[in-house]
Amino acid sequence: MTTNNSEFNELQKSALEHLWVYGKQPSQMAEAGEPNIVTSGSGSTVTDIHGNTYIDAMSALWLKNVGYGRKEIADAAYEQMLEITYMPSGTTTKPTIQIAQKLSEITPGDLSRSFFTSGGSESNETAIKIIKAYFKRIGEPIRTKFISRIGSYHGATAGALALGSSPNFPKTDYEPLMPNTFHVPQPNPYRPIVQGLSDEAYAEFCITSTEELMKAQNPDTIAAVFAEPISSPMGAIVPPANYWPRLRELCDKYGCLLVADEVITGFGRTGKMFGVENWNVVPDIMTVAKGITSGYIPMGAAITRKHISDAFIGNDKATLQHIITFGGHPVATAASLKNIEIIERDNLVENSRIMGEYLREGLRGLQEKHKIIGDVRGLGLFCAIEIVKDPDTKEYFDESANLSKILTSQLSENGILLRAGNITNIAPPLCVTKDEINNIVESLNIALTAFEATI
Repeated sequence: MTTNNSEFNELQKSALEHLWVYGKQPSQMAEAGEPNIVTSGSGSTVTDIHGNTYIDAMSALWLKNVGYGRKEIADAAYEQMLEITYMPSGTTTKPTIQIAQKLSEITPGDLSRSFFTSGGSESNETAIKIIKAYFKRIGEPIRTKFISRIGSYHGATAGALALGSSPNFPKTDYEPLMPNTFHVPQPNPYRPIVQGLSDEAYAEFCITSTEELMKAQNPDTIAAVFAEPISSPMGAIVPPANYWPRLRELCDKYGCLLVADEVITGFGRTGKMFGVENWNVVPDIMTVAKGITSGYIPMGAAITRKHISDAFIGNDKATLQHIITFGGHPVATAASLKNIEIIERDNLVENSRIMGEYLREGLRGLQEKHKIIGDVRGLGLFCAIEIVKDPDTKEYFDESANLSKILTSQLSENGILLRAGNITNIAPPLCVTKDEINNIVESLNIALTAFEATI
């Protein structure tokens, strides 16, 4: 759909007056002629209100796993709307039961019972509440402390925000936050806080630091460790191979729970259906969202192992007293079933693995041309490059260099939508093609060349 300039101007004016746009101020957008308004999409591409087409190299927010324009998902949602659109209290619906069973079948180990939510923040908030209630059910009420990693992100609701610890998402406006949250080192081999160690030795250092914190706080008071299989805020941080198995061992040793935040990494993003499968680890709770419907309808879940959910069964007092109004919405669950069917039918997990390797090969080629690329990393179609002023010191460019503005603008001019900067995540839809990846890589080459000309 294209539109005339008058209609666009009216829409843009309305957006600037009435709409909160994530992380941007109206004056900044007005100066840049934003916000851009997209009207349609197909596969890995979107088209804006003026008829310009772009490759979405970030899958919106890491969520357009099956790509845009999947009429099958819209049809599944529409058909469910014609049958039943919500459920009376105490009842459920057919697709809600079916998706719970499907998740129990495709998640690792004995993860088997799902509490549905409206998105990732709610999924992690739900996990926090389940964990607190679980330890009260089993007679360990003093387990109230939570551990997560420096540089991670777990959501925007109060509890999930407290777990996060990323300079990209400052929390000072919302303090004081949930107490009893602690942060340990991120297993980031590119920016270790201790120098001179091998990747595996640094991972062991991170585990030791976590154990030392547990001991200092009294291990009997630790409720859970929250961790993303691959952390997103600092750019697709892939931990060394020994990290996740050792983290599982550590949680087992001290009787606390391990939560895998798979909101981004789930449903094929890393070249496995779920990120933890890269290390053959089964968490006690897995939180998911984003790719569960590929963003066609809001939905998420906290999925628990059997010994967790069994603690809430037996008598009325055991029941989990927690409600999310739109959790398990039948239209969302119908869309999710169709979305997962497409992922499996079209072999998108395997395509993520293959295309991810191809993308990183292209990014490493750029690294040879552009010495300001300090690191290339990722798994599957969850990749990142880190841009540095000095590859030895790993110092970032000053804000005055306008790195983000120049790169993002140049990419857009070449038909690529990507939030570029010191840390640039690259995560196109799982249906992306080689030609589209070539376009992304070449556009990055042009953008980097343009930036280098300014310095």
